[in-house]
Amino acid sequence: MSPAPNRDNQKLVDRLTALVGAEIVHGDAVALESYSRDATPLFHGLPEVVVTPRSTQEVEEIVKFAASTKTPIIARGAGSNLCAATVPLNGGIVLSMNKMNKILEVDRAQMLAVVQPGVTNQTLDETVAKEGLMFVPDPGSKNVSTIGGNVATSAGGLRGLKYGTTKNYILGLEVVTGTGEVIRTGSRMVKDVAGYDLTRLFVGSEGTLGIFTEITTILNPRPRAAKYGVAYFTDLAAASNAVDQVVRAGILPATMEFLDNPCILAVEEFAHLGLDTQAGALLLFGDDGEPDFIDAAVGKMAQIAAEVSGSRGVTLAADTAAADALLYARRCSLPALARLGTLSILEDISVPRPIMSDAVKGINEIGKKNQVLIGTFGHAGDGNLHPTIVVDKNDERAVHGAEKALKEIFEMALALGGTITGEHGVGSAKLPYLTARLGEGQMQLQRGIKSVFDPAGILNPGRLGS
Repeated sequence: MSPAPNRDNQKLVDRLTALVGAEIVHGDAVALESYSRDATPLFHGLPEVVVTPRSTQEVEEIVKFAASTKTPIIARGAGSNLCAATVPLNGGIVLSMNKMNKILEVDRAQMLAVVQPGVTNQTLDETVAKEGLMFVPDPGSKNVSTIGGNVATSAGGLRGLKYGTTKNYILGLEVVTGTGEVIRTGSRMVKDVAGYDLTRLFVGSEGTLGIFTEITTILNPRPRAAKYGVAYFTDLAAASNAVDQVVRAGILPATMEFLDNPCILAVEEFAHLGLDTQAGALLLFGDDGEPDFIDAAVGKMAQIAAEVSGSRGVTLAADTAAADALLYARRCSLPALARLGTLSILEDISVPRPIMSDAVKGINEIGKKNQVLIGTFGHAGDGNLHPTIVVDKNDERAVHGAEKALKEIFEMALALGGTITGEHGVGSAKLPYLTARLGEGQMQLQRGIKSVFDPAGILNPGRLGS
């Protein structure tokens, strides 16, 4: 059950101002509207107050106050999530963590960093690059997305097949639980199995169990070189066949991304990269590491792609500029598609990789049935698909068709043995489908876990185990 929201806005602002100071408490209409949405369309909810803490102590004080008054509290970073995980649908306090944005430590010897939650992926990666290191997780919004938000949703990215996702790079956390207690989970060691793995429990918990105030991350040696190529195919089944053969050859590429034909057309019109717009599917592939190794690996991937039935051609990037252009083709898929309508809904499902082409075929059929345009791109190496629906937001029929199509896409993913989200999270957008994915037994277990960490039910209420 979600706590009843406190609607006395000014009283709440005044009490928090007395508690932590006026400079970090915001109750004006502009601030409230600014934090009423995240990157997920169709969801909107006004908070009653926005607070921007600067320290763990301030977070602790705010959470204790929220618990004592049964006031909902929603922690968020840049708001770039795509599942409505940080929209304050229950009013209450939005806790913006962006002022806690310091890199506290980079330890070259232990290959780790200690950061506050408001540090962005790109900032951390660029900082540790000076030490010859790399922060691996790289969601599409890495230039703005924060580490705290990445941990809260266990974000993925383009490197998932070879390197894993955010959950594989978190050693420990400092967390303020729903009672206002500050705890530390994990440690600075890769090997540490003392007690329950609470760190992994918090990763992906979407702010329902605690608020992160400090994060200890694993760093990798930075690859000396990288190489990329692009292959075109008559359809996605041919591209999927190429992916399967690459993996069977013992190659785990750092990058293995795909675009279907609607995405290729949209990206080419948007960016003018010289893509083959007649192709049914595009496969962007690449690897990183030692130069000799990647030359062999990428060369083998290019050979496989050229020899499969349905290949339309393969091109290897000649230099860094050409490689950047290929990566840009993948990263700009969403803005390219968004130009085709006034409402774009980017979703994510995951299916077993060998049936990825069946899933995309099913998505296309769902789009035609509901008379909506769907472009699909995603991570070919791990079966994570991003169907993106583009419609006119003022066309009620089209919006209804989009909502119906999304429901059918999630149902199809489950029927294929897949899941309703591979990397975006559940939030409010996919909550109606969570029980179908987990079963009532697991849902009850999640509710029980939440009650231990958040007995008052104030942390991001109405989501996951609430």
